[in-house]
Amino acid sequence: MRTIRTIRTTGGTGTTSTTARRAATAGAALLAALTLTAAACGPDGGPTAPAAPPAALPKAAPTSLGDLSGWKLEDWARYVADSGFTNQVAPGYWTTARTEAARARPTPEYSLTAASPAAVQRDAPPAAVQARPQPHPYGPDSAVVGKLLMTTPQGDSVCSGTVVSDPLNPGRSNLVYTAAHCLHDGRGGGWVKNLVFVPAFNRDGRAARGKPYGDQQAAPYGRWTAVRALVSPTWLQESGVGAHDQYDYGIVRVRGESDSGRSLEETVGGSVPVWFNAPREQITSATAFGYPVERPSDGMELQRCDSAAAPGGLSFDRARPPMYVIGCTMSGGAGGGGWFVTRDGKPNLVSVSSVGSRNPVGYLAGPSLQEQAKQAFDYFAKNVK
Repeated sequence: MRTIRTIRTTGGTGTTSTTARRAATAGAALLAALTLTAAACGPDGGPTAPAAPPAALPKAAPTSLGDLSGWKLEDWARYVADSGFTNQVAPGYWTTARTEAARARPTPEYSLTAASPAAVQRDAPPAAVQARPQPHPYGPDSAVVGKLLMTTPQGDSVCSGTVVSDPLNPGRSNLVYTAAHCLHDGRGGGWVKNLVFVPAFNRDGRAARGKPYGDQQAAPYGRWTAVRALVSPTWLQESGVGAHDQYDYGIVRVRGESDSGRSLEETVGGSVPVWFNAPREQITSATAFGYPVERPSDGMELQRCDSAAAPGGLSFDRARPPMYVIGCTMSGGAGGGGWFVTRDGKPNLVSVSSVGSRNPVGYLAGPSLQEQAKQAFDYFAKNVK
């Protein structure tokens, strides 16, 4: 059974000063970029034990959100340099058997019906929307969604992620958007290892548990190893379910294990742009995608929840952008999966699955990707190669 973490809230009264709002916005703008250098695990190709969590944040890490208001390009660069670590992926580590055995990465849990502190603002719980499988074969619009595989201190785990457009490399993106909780445990924890993205897992529907199948069925577009990643520094400094979930997003830069020279976007046939600073009133519906692993799902199918209603709101800290909330019955493993809306006739990503409920599953919440997320993405795409 998964342990439900204690609610942690930030903020006090319902009135937030202009200075506080500016400090919070600036604070969220600087994200922790980390270097993930792929390396073999040894001559035997065996799994690598998860690395111990870092003893402390890098020297350049902020001590408060307000410290970030004056940061310049060189400060970002120093932070990147201070934040580097090794992502150890053994060749052949992610076999089909190991992938099947991986368990859901725990999604932060929160009840929308239980009593809550006055600082928490939330709308009424949405009606549950039944998750349904995406029809096979997955076309370019849904092939951008995939499994994100990683090793944690608890063992091999699964999240979901989305191929997103790189404005500096149109048509040749190697960027995957996901949730911060899929990459790092938060304060007191460490970074995941063996981080690999498998786009359009089981695209043709030929892979099934209990039956033999090969790599071509499970990973039709190959496996893509993480070489760089980014999460919010507030995620590194905070823990529990609460305000830092409002910044629960991360970016990963990948390279193909086949070393074919083709980008991830070219390989899967497309990418999805991220709609930053989306006006909330324009988000009148949303579709969440992911690969849920926990019952009643088994991790073999890409699933979706089509919410026809405008997302509700959930906020633990009123100085931070309130989260989106939709009804959805996808279980663990769907965390980090993208939320799509239609903009100018094309799909755009506006959030990722972050917080949810369990027993029963009924809703998902995701961060609103406002200016701080855009600044982080722009810096990462331009400078973190």
